[in-house]
Amino acid sequence: MDAAFTEEQDEIRRTLRELLHKHCGGDEVKAAARTPAGYDEALWRRLAGQLGLPGLALPAAYGGVGCGPTELALICEETGRAVLPSPLIATAALAAPLILALGSERQRTALLPGIAAGELTATLAVPGDRLATALALTGPNDGDWAGGGRAGGIQARAHEGGWRLYGEAGQVLDGHTAEVLLVAAHTGGFARGRTLLFLVRAGRGESPDGRAAGPGEVPGLVRTRQTVLDETRPQARIELRDVPAELLGEGEGDGAAVAAALAATGAAAAAALAAEAVGTADTALARTVAYVREREQFGRAIGSFQAVQHRLADLYVRVQAARSAAYYAAWSAGAAPPRAADAERGGVPVRRAAEPGVGALALAQALEALRAVAAEAVQLHGGIGFTWEHDAHLYFKRATCDELLLGPVHRLRARAAEEAGLFTAGTREAAGA
Repeated sequence: MDAAFTEEQDEIRRTLRELLHKHCGGDEVKAAARTPAGYDEALWRRLAGQLGLPGLALPAAYGGVGCGPTELALICEETGRAVLPSPLIATAALAAPLILALGSERQRTALLPGIAAGELTATLAVPGDRLATALALTGPNDGDWAGGGRAGGIQARAHEGGWRLYGEAGQVLDGHTAEVLLVAAHTGGFARGRTLLFLVRAGRGESPDGRAAGPGEVPGLVRTRQTVLDETRPQARIELRDVPAELLGEGEGDGAAVAAALAATGAAAAAALAAEAVGTADTALARTVAYVREREQFGRAIGSFQAVQHRLADLYVRVQAARSAAYYAAWSAGAAPPRAADAERGGVPVRRAAEPGVGALALAQALEALRAVAAEAVQLHGGIGFTWEHDAHLYFKRATCDELLLGPVHRLRARAAEEAGLFTAGTREAAGA
């Protein structure tokens, strides 16, 4: 691993930081999060048009920039510094890589250029609160997490040359505004049951099978924005009632290929989310350090007290360790060789994590560091830090909700240990004895 960044990578980070510094103060972030979309749509179009953020990790053949997970992690670190409300994670880290990996050439050509240009946003919808499981971050994703053929979850059945979806998904990132929904659904019953991904092209005025629909929606699709603690990370509940959909890919669908693509996407997305958490923690720590230098108690700045200095020094070490882990996870996700099966079926090569559990470990360390920094930021800001209106709570809410969405931390670490083979049968037997 080369720990030094290239001039191009540094320029991407510097340009984005300057732009966000001008447009993403605390008041602007709160105002954007409380709009119907949940983010500043004009700023998002500017980020897409000037910097190509949503297409940064997409190939140039589909209108992207042609970079990889490392660059995506770097821009997520900068958006994390500003606690930017945007569909970046849902679109660029979750949905776009899956369309690239599993979609047919027709689907990739139809969707990816629009995503890269910022004209389309997309998201991944999975049943219940199983996003981390679907991405193989907290457990294996080869089970019945999408429904298993029983009541609940999301079910898919073939219908007149197409597919119909039934069920409900909650905690869908930016699910109330995304024009492209990537829905994980169970199909095949018990005998040939498997989890596949389906496209629901919401927001285009017609359904995938060409039937007329109401403005901006498809028949049977109900999307409701949920009330969440962290307003900068909008989520939605999606109800599917006989919704027409299109299978992502060709043929009857390969459940094993879907699971592998989800796991590969999870490794890269975990690195991006870890970098985002590091950026948020870094800003929270910097603002806290600036505050303790100014706040006086007993005639002295409270930052001059050794106890406060020790607390801040410990936080600094944790943030730097989390940053190193996030960078390594991003490098690992982009450095592994493509799967041979992708070339054999004529698909776009999909890179996977070189080492098992690296993404989950980096995410666990970053979330834990952000939680610690956010808690200390509230404490060290004193009475004003405990008010909901203070910007310290932007970091506190982000730390709390990210762990609820993708954790908890101990499950991320347990999954990484399992993937690395630390808990072998012999170890479990010895522990039981």
